[in-house]
Amino acid sequence: MQVGEMGRLEIKETFFISHGSPTLSIDESLPARRFLKSFREKVYGSAAPTAILIISGHWETSHPAVTAVSGPSPTIYDFYGFPAEMYQLKYPAPGAPELAERVKEILNASGLVRVDVDKKRGLDHGAWVPLMLMYPGADIPVCQLSIQTHKDATYHYNLGRALAPLKDEGVLILGSGATTHNLSKLRASRGHVSSVVDSWALDFDSWLKDALLSGRFEDVNEYEEKAPYGKVAHPRPDHFYPLHVAMGAAGQNAKAELVHQSWGLGTLSYSSYKFTAT
Repeated sequence: MQVGEMGRLEIKETFFISHGSPTLSIDESLPARRFLKSFREKVYGSAAPTAILIISGHWETSHPAVTAVSGPSPTIYDFYGFPAEMYQLKYPAPGAPELAERVKEILNASGLVRVDVDKKRGLDHGAWVPLMLMYPGADIPVCQLSIQTHKDATYHYNLGRALAPLKDEGVLILGSGATTHNLSKLRASRGHVSSVVDSWALDFDSWLKDALLSGRFEDVNEYEEKAPYGKVAHPRPDHFYPLHVAMGAAGQNAKAELVHQSWGLGTLSYSSYKFTAT
């Protein structure tokens, strides 16, 4: 992050955050919660971005879509059976209709002829849960971008590449998903903070770390063929594609850095990454 000509904020980094369980919103024992609460101080910096573009694994559409709420964003409780206090939480960040139009303009220019603008949809928990910890003041405009699970990882990487100019306009681009996300294999008996982790989850998480830190982004785009247990770690790609968007948005020859690593429920990785343009 730096200040460019005429004092305009320019951001060099993009991020992928593993948001894990919705209990991240209230569970003080989770290391990932403490990491996100310290994000501005230890990872990003104190200067606030002009706006945030967040890509969550919880919004799937046929075509790219962006939120363009005027006024405070509604808080969407897209989870079931959790403690009642979680349904009282609010994150009324202002919408970012101007950013939504800018995203549409950029994606149209890249060849995506249809980009929908949703003026009513609020923020799902993949967006508001991490953001309420990272920016608790809820005073930064937020625009959410959807994913297309019928497309592949390379498509989402290229989507990110197209959006890279937004960083020069002071926009913080965040992917929010999970490094491993197989709900059928969660081990509740091991607790929300796990020291014992299934071998397949460790193998995939380790492969991803090595690939990213070595700059093998093409391998990450082809993770289903090249990663150990790729389809086990992600039976559906919804929580992984936000990483590809963030990775692409950092720009060509970007460097990856692991900024957090912890485990929950025996198989759920909270590994999170920073991508920096070089």
